[in-house]
Amino acid sequence: MNNIKSNFRRGSVELLILHLLDQQDYYGYELSLLIKKKSDGYLDIPVGSLYPALYKLIDLGYISDYKKQVGKRLIHVYYHLEDTGRDRLALLLEDYYATATAIQKVLNYYKEESSKNE
Repeated sequence: MNNIKSNFRRGSVELLILHLLDQQDYYGYELSLLIKKKSDGYLDIPVGSLYPALYKLIDLGYISDYKKQVGKRLIHVYYHLEDTGRDRLALLLEDYYATATAIQKVLNYYKEESSKNE
């Protein structure tokens, strides 16, 4: 059962990243913490899974990265949503809502109710 859950969640990582970057620029670890916090701990995306997704989004031109010095020695790499990423986010959201609605319709189906209405 864990594999089913993780596969389902894994497909959501791109959507979550793009959505959060649509709000503001974040650095990678900050994204990971925010996803965990906003999902009440249900979605815990380890940085080892997050960074490959970020690199893929950069390669596709959906996001860009830049370095920012924090303090005297610490440098964070921040990620920024590009216009192409906004377009991709709109498509992903449209697909997400259509899929969620379709799944809900199937989950609301009960044979007894169907027999009564036929």
